Amino acid sequence: MINQLIETRVQCPYCWESFTILIDGSVESQEYVEDCEVCCRPIDFVVAVDDLGEVTVAARLQDE
Repeated sequence: MINQLIETRVQCPYCWESFTILIDGSVESQEYVEDCEVCCRPIDFVVAVDDLGEVTVAARLQDE
C-alpha cells in the first residue's frame, strides 16, 4: 500500500456537512488538523489504516 492515497468521506463535527479527504495509505496511524471545507473551522482528525487497507477516521472538535 505504499504511496496510495485513499479517498474517504468525513462529516464535520461543527456544521455536519460531508466532504472528501485524502488519506495516505502508507501511514498506519496519524493525527492532524484540517479546516472544514464548508465552515472553515479546525477539525482534529485521527486516522488509522489496517493491514487490509481499511481506513478509520475520527473527526473531532478541536477542543475535545
